Amino acid sequence: MGNQLRNPWWIVLGSVLGLIVGNVTVLQFSASVLMKPIMAEFGWNRSMLSAAVMLGSLCSAAATPIVGRLIDRHGVKRVTLVSITLFALSIAAMALSPGVAAVFIGMFSVLGLFSAGQAPLPYAKSIAAVFDRQRGLAMGIAMTGVGLGTALVPRLAQIYVDNFGWRGAFMALGATVFVVAFPAVALLIGEPTRAGVARAAAPQLPGLEAKAVVRTPEFWVMAFVFLSIPIVANGTIVHLVPLLTDRGIPAQQAVAIFSSIGASLIVGRLVCGYLLDRFFAPFVAIAFILIPMAGVLTLLASNDPAFTTAGAVMVGLGLGAEVDLIGYLQSRYFGLRAFGQVYGYLFAVFTVGSGVGPFLMATAFDSTGSYQAALMGFVVVLALAALVMLRLPRSYPFPVQHQPTTKPNANPSPLRNAA
Repeated sequence: MGNQLRNPWWIVLGSVLGLIVGNVTVLQFSASVLMKPIMAEFGWNRSMLSAAVMLGSLCSAAATPIVGRLIDRHGVKRVTLVSITLFALSIAAMALSPGVAAVFIGMFSVLGLFSAGQAPLPYAKSIAAVFDRQRGLAMGIAMTGVGLGTALVPRLAQIYVDNFGWRGAFMALGATVFVVAFPAVALLIGEPTRAGVARAAAPQLPGLEAKAVVRTPEFWVMAFVFLSIPIVANGTIVHLVPLLTDRGIPAQQAVAIFSSIGASLIVGRLVCGYLLDRFFAPFVAIAFILIPMAGVLTLLASNDPAFTTAGAVMVGLGLGAEVDLIGYLQSRYFGLRAFGQVYGYLFAVFTVGSGVGPFLMATAFDSTGSYQAALMGFVVVLALAALVMLRLPRSYPFPVQHQPTTKPNANPSPLRNAA
């Protein structure tokens, strides 16, 4: 393992493979494919299925900071391998779901709880520990795994449903998660070192303790933004297949359009990662907030399949950039000392938004028979997020070593002094 990790790009490759079957891909995007078959068998409405996804996301959010702290203490590999195994088993167990709404929601909540360790958190921590000058690009490439998963996993889910039914699809998805992610982490991720600093010395890495981070206004700015974007992006994307089929588009074509979002996720991550190493990160973030806002406006303006696809792709670009932004902004404003725990807090907020968004969309549809009200609200949410992002300081407390990222600030940052 040590020989492999001498080249840090092995960690990036392992992250790509692991995130293809990460928690967001399975917990959120596969639900869009499985939603109607489950509804047809049990006679449930969209709000009920979306409530299950929301509670699963909330359980994942609650567990994520705990996973982050465990990773900081016990290492990436040990915690992540256990998490992958439990996540895969809980997915397969959904095949045993009875037609009792409370039981189904409870099982999906357990699925969400075990999904917390198979998220971008462990991969982002590994990358941040070994990359500095190219941190944005490395994270961008690694997080393309989510985009690849968004392109591939819904198609796999549809194939599994067509051949085995939705119960068999859950079992096949669980097996897929384990077969892809477990070897990737076991062989490629490991316990990285950076500048000769081993994991045992991690408390000496530069940065703030987690309790100091949560007292800063910068943390709460990031929390608001990383709550807002997934509310809009996941709310729109999870309901995209039902939205398209409601407009008369055949299910196979709707899934194909849905899968095209995977390409936008990949492009969003790569472009965002490239730009983060070259421009002030909050300005990059604002650009990737305004793009999905334009996508939502496109969905509101037209029912044409071509325009709907374009709107969905623009929404995917925003979601594609957000996970990069969490890791990069956190590492530059708060440092690496408590990276896992702080990332856990921010990704928990992200996960809450990922669950709330689909529920809001479903509630709007069940109440009005249309997604229009929710989409209009989403435009307002993104506009507020862009404005709030402007409140971040204009220089990084923890800039790139030996290569200034931003112009020097005459006033030393209080975050840096606190470290």
